[in-house]
Amino acid sequence: MSIKKPKINIMIKGPFRKQIIIPMTDLNAEFIINSANQKIININRCLKEIKSDISANFTQRVNDGITIITNKPTAISDLKVIEKSLKSNKKINSDSVESPCLPKSKLYLKITRLPYILEQSNSPITSDIIESVIKETHIFNNIILISKSHIIKASPKSDIVVIWIDIWNSQNKTITKSIINQHFNIRQYIATIHGMNMNSRVPQCKNC
Repeated sequence: MSIKKPKINIMIKGPFRKQIIIPMTDLNAEFIINSANQKIININRCLKEIKSDISANFTQRVNDGITIITNKPTAISDLKVIEKSLKSNKKINSDSVESPCLPKSKLYLKITRLPYILEQSNSPITSDIIESVIKETHIFNNIILISKSHIIKASPKSDIVVIWIDIWNSQNKTITKSIINQHFNIRQYIATIHGMNMNSRVPQCKNC
C-alpha cells in the first residue's frame, strides 16, 4: 500500500488584520514617518480617550501611503479616530489623506509580454516606469501596491521580462474579477495581467 505524501501549503498567510493602510501623498507620508514616534503617541492618546483597547505600535512607509501596526485587530470606530488624529496636524494636507482601511488579502499579479529594453529610450524597463503607468491607468484605480514591483527576465538570455506586483485584494474579490486577464499599455507595448498563487520570491517545493 502506497503512503500518501503530505500536502505542502505554499500559499502566503493573510490577511494581516493588525495592519491599517492609509493612502496619502508622498509629502504627507514623509512628514508622518519623519515624526513617527510623536504621531503614534498622539494616535494612542486619542484612542485612550474613547476607551479603546487598541493601541498603535509603529508606522512604516509603503507605496502610496503608510501603514500603522496595532496590538489587536482594529474596529471601524478606531479607524475613524486614527484618521482624525492624523488629519488634525496643520502640516498635513488632510484632503490628500484617504480614509484608513484594513487589508483583506494579498493578491499576486504577474504582468507579461514586455521587453527588457524599451525601444524609445533604449534603456531597461524599471519599477519606477511600471508604477508610474499603474498610477495613470484606470484598470488600477483604487488599487494599493504592497511593495515595489519586481522585474525578472523570463530566462537568462531572454529579451522578455516578467513583472510581479503584490496588491491588497478586496474581501469580496471584486478586484480579482476586474483586473485578471486585462490588458493595458506601457508605452507602445501591450501588457497582460495574470493572477498567481504566490509571488516570485516565495520558495516552492520541487519534490512533489
